[in-house]
Amino acid sequence: MRAFLRAARIAMIATTDESGTPHQAAIWFRLEPDHRILVNSTAGRRWPRELEASGRCSLAIIDEADRYRWLAVDAAVDEVDRSEAAREDIVALSKHYDDFSEAGAAAFRSQARVSYRLRITSVHAELGES
Repeated sequence: MRAFLRAARIAMIATTDESGTPHQAAIWFRLEPDHRILVNSTAGRRWPRELEASGRCSLAIIDEADRYRWLAVDAAVDEVDRSEAAREDIVALSKHYDDFSEAGAAAFRSQARVSYRLRITSVHAELGES
């Protein structure tokens, strides 16, 4: 499961608003060495607001090479960072996803960004024998 999470795959993050209505968004993520999951967003978007309000989310990650291989995690917010480090987190994620450019990094560094480190609370996977 850790190897699956270390790969550069797109995740769907699911959050809920105060009425319980679900919301999903496609995001970049990275499994950290301490086994927490790093996610990052431009400040002010819907899913980060909902994530902070509820303190929890779920992520669904599909293997694009074999769509029947997938992993889902429930997670709780462990840390919120709005500092300069959050801007560097998104630059690092762009490198992880092989989408780095100097112009993109400069744009990310000019934005108000927020990083979340998520503690995994449960995992459900269908990874087959691979």
